[in-house]
Amino acid sequence: MSDLFSHHGDTLLQGLAPLADRMRPRGLDDFVGQEAILGPGRLLRRAIAADRVGNLILHGPPGVGKTTLARIIAGSTRAHFSSLNAVLAGVKDLRAEVEAARARLERHGLRSTLFIDEVHRFNSAQQDALLPWVENGTVNLIGATTENPFFEVNKALVSRSRLFRLQPLEAVHLRQLLQRALVDNERGYGNRQVAISDEAVDHLIDVAGGDARSLLNALELAVETTPVNDDGVIAIDLAIAEESIQQRAVLYDKQGDAHFDTISAFIKSLRGSDADAALFWLARMVEAGENPRFIFRRMLIAAGEDIGLADPQAIVVVEACAAAFERVGLPEGLYPLAQAALYLAGADKSNSVLGFFDALKAVRQSSRQQVPSHLRDANRDGAAFGDGVGYRYPHAYAEHWEGQLRQRLQQRRAAQLAAAAETAADQAEVLSHSPAEPELQRWLARSAVAEGERLDRLRRRFWQTGTWRRHERVLILGARSLLWALDPLEQTPEGQVVISVNTPEDQQRLRAQLQVLDALRQPEVVVGLAGLEGPFERLAGRQIQLPGEPAAQQQWLEQISALLAPQAELRLLHSTPLLGPVGGLLELGGLSADAPLQRNLAQLAAAETDWLQADMIDPASLLGDPPWQLSRESWEEPLQLLLQPPMLARWFGAEQPFGALLKRTLKSADQRRWLEQQFQQALGKALPQRVRHTLIQARHKG
Repeated sequence: MSDLFSHHGDTLLQGLAPLADRMRPRGLDDFVGQEAILGPGRLLRRAIAADRVGNLILHGPPGVGKTTLARIIAGSTRAHFSSLNAVLAGVKDLRAEVEAARARLERHGLRSTLFIDEVHRFNSAQQDALLPWVENGTVNLIGATTENPFFEVNKALVSRSRLFRLQPLEAVHLRQLLQRALVDNERGYGNRQVAISDEAVDHLIDVAGGDARSLLNALELAVETTPVNDDGVIAIDLAIAEESIQQRAVLYDKQGDAHFDTISAFIKSLRGSDADAALFWLARMVEAGENPRFIFRRMLIAAGEDIGLADPQAIVVVEACAAAFERVGLPEGLYPLAQAALYLAGADKSNSVLGFFDALKAVRQSSRQQVPSHLRDANRDGAAFGDGVGYRYPHAYAEHWEGQLRQRLQQRRAAQLAAAAETAADQAEVLSHSPAEPELQRWLARSAVAEGERLDRLRRRFWQTGTWRRHERVLILGARSLLWALDPLEQTPEGQVVISVNTPEDQQRLRAQLQVLDALRQPEVVVGLAGLEGPFERLAGRQIQLPGEPAAQQQWLEQISALLAPQAELRLLHSTPLLGPVGGLLELGGLSADAPLQRNLAQLAAAETDWLQADMIDPASLLGDPPWQLSRESWEEPLQLLLQPPMLARWFGAEQPFGALLKRTLKSADQRRWLEQQFQQALGKALPQRVRHTLIQARHKG
């Protein structure tokens, strides 16, 4: 009977729940947005699918899906799932949950996942009480917070958790959620006739500012308060939408992340002489209710730290504006507040005052603190000890300092715009953080050394430029070892690395090297491209070979293009031999023959170079037709090849390609035998070789 009443109560509560709560997605396929961490192939999506989420902290602004994502994990895990709200729960509640989790583990071997909403609201003692049970695996923690966990959550908990930052939803995502609410018969308004104008939709999405909850709350208010017209339709126009969502909320907590981040952005805008940005961040602080006295205090600091002697009047102007603000108050006091900000943004900059802190450091570290004799006071005992002797009085000399102020604001602004245009595609916020994995770091170091110092230098040059994003998916083509995956594995811990190899043998060899890695961190090794799903933000390859037939080449290029994300980056490295065995032996001086044979050997050296380069292609030809922003770098590398018997057997075997080349070029069998004898005599020597490397870096312009 109690279960019947409980079910009835839950059903009633669900019907009375706000629209935003009723429309929560129930699975990953329904989840909207956050593709950077939940898109196909991303680490978090793979972890949820594999039920290996572990300790997790989700942080981001309100209404972006933190609690929803935790509920989706709850629905997909085989562990027992329970939740607490840090606003309402205390240490007693924590201990009860931990004790129940421990009992489940001991009696039934069942893991437990504990979701704590608003985890930053727990004080230090409450977080400390949770730490031992998280550390020994009694519970897996999933925390949700609107604050920066690095500042608001116990550092020990942070170090044992993966952190994922959720971003405000894009307009396309909000539009999708709104449309879903209008057509859903069970949880939304699909059973009512609701007509909403395009202008009303645009307004709701714009003012919601990436907050799905705010959008759905406004839609609910509009639908529930608008009477049905004569046609039986609830018609929502722009005027109703404006009444339903009055004003965009400014995300700003005076004690939290937004407070410190915004004042930091303001000061950096002043330092960078960007007046427009300074006014924007100033307006954001004023709109959020920040105390203007705090802003003036920070501007006084900036006048000394960032402007200093380049414009000594800066501190005077700010102090005068602060006094004017105290005299007139708000709202007129905003004039001197803005005037001070504009003056600092336009002033010349110098951080020479920071030299004082270098002096403090020197004082603390120096073991000799005595004042030099020529700088000492000569009025007391100068006659006895010579104090002050040798001091030169500056005013007795003609040289003097002259301050010069130059107008650079226009040039600075132009440089800022150019830098923004060129680096916009390369800038992205870090969306996640994971604990350090020393075993992986050691494995990476061992692997790099095992591949050889030369190849490791080549690897570093291959990856040395560019900006990584921790959540990227990287596709590596034609790899025969893990060497070319080392950097992506290290730099994209929350994304995915996929290695496409040419043969099953290559696949088996690479998989054998992966055992030291955690299963979720291992790259996926596949043969060819069949079955791969995009998008990939980065593609890399060395010695990529196109299929032989033109039709197959076109199909291959189309497959590659379909796998790439917009603005994807490509890196392609091809290494072309410039010298073959005969050419190397000629350079070594190991061949002496009569003139006719010398001519034949020169022809053979040229023929073998052509033969070595026959299958090589221009890496740029792999890019196909789409527009690419392309750069090319070429360099030659001298090598040495130690001559050993297996090489000669491979070169001079009649059935071998090089043996066939010898037979075509040196018609005489005696000459071929003579040449083989010359190589036999050179066994153990280092044969000179040369290779030309061509590195293509490209980014799609679309």
